[in-house]
Amino acid sequence: MADRRLHGLRTLRLGRPRWGRPGDGRPVAPEQEMEPSEEAEPRPPVERSIVDNAIYLDGQRVHAPASLADTFEALHDKPGAMAWIGLYRPAESQLLTLAEELGLHELAVEDAIVAHQRPKLERYDDILFVVLRAARYVDATEEVDFGELHVFVGRDFVLTVRHSEAPDLAAVRRRMESDPDLLRLGTEAVLYAILDAVVDGYAPVVAGLQNDIDEIETQVFTGDPAVSRRIYELSREVIEFQRSTRPLLQMLEALIAGFEKYGTEEELQRYLRDVADHATIAVERVDEFRQNLQNILTVNATLVSQQQNEEMKNLTEASYVQNEEVKKVSAWAAILFAPTLIGTVYGMNFDNIPEFDWLLGYPFALALMALVSMSLYGVFKRRGWL
Repeated sequence: MADRRLHGLRTLRLGRPRWGRPGDGRPVAPEQEMEPSEEAEPRPPVERSIVDNAIYLDGQRVHAPASLADTFEALHDKPGAMAWIGLYRPAESQLLTLAEELGLHELAVEDAIVAHQRPKLERYDDILFVVLRAARYVDATEEVDFGELHVFVGRDFVLTVRHSEAPDLAAVRRRMESDPDLLRLGTEAVLYAILDAVVDGYAPVVAGLQNDIDEIETQVFTGDPAVSRRIYELSREVIEFQRSTRPLLQMLEALIAGFEKYGTEEELQRYLRDVADHATIAVERVDEFRQNLQNILTVNATLVSQQQNEEMKNLTEASYVQNEEVKKVSAWAAILFAPTLIGTVYGMNFDNIPEFDWLLGYPFALALMALVSMSLYGVFKRRGWL
């Protein structure tokens, strides 16, 4: 530990240049180039981001240092002690200060600074770096809130970098402090407790998503037009949840595979296998949710198509009825038009009108009107207009 404090953050691979800052002439890390920081500003003390900081010895909390300098001194003076440092949304400069003291690998530090990482487990010599995606179901909005947690596990320290409200690491710390036998197993036991808290936090999310899917199934068969949007939004949450849970199985498998190599305690092995079982159940349920939503989306599309076909059928029938009515109106208009035309011609008041003084002119006009009207009626009747 003393050697780490003297040498600070250093590259573990010989010949590899350290990342520089924008404008200092050295290569710039892609993450830092995308989110440059103000180098001119002094680094704020890392203590501002510390949620809790404690020294544990033989499963008991023996010291709560006021500063990180006191923490490192306590570790040096108490062989076999373990430090557990919890940070909440630290600034880049704050995390770099702590990384220099603990000798964290620069690649892991860059991931912790930028965040938005996929769940993963990486080992840098004697330091284990774990990225976890926590999730919690928000009842008020019926949405899933995803968080991110970075854990550095060394031989004598655990550093947690939390970028969200979940998981509740204070509850994890209280649980460990109430079980000295488990805490006595060391830093790997703390990692187990954090993994267990993250995986246990998936259960309420699974229950909430199941309830949402049940409600969507009811909406689909009631013909609610807003259900398509809800299916889409829930599908996005399920996919995001799947991305958070599926890599966790590979991480736990890697930990289990290293039990013999790294001499993991038998009791701790059983605990980690239990976490793996719970994670497997969560992953399987999420896979089922995604398949169910795809099936629901297919059924909804079918029902929408059937509804559209029914509406088109109704429109076609209405159009047919309307056309029939138009035919009838047109036929009667044509029938009435003929006598109107004849009556109009014979009703003009001119002196030189043929048959004006004809004795049979009036009966002839009436007969002509009747003949034309009956002829038109017969034609329209044969054509089905009447």
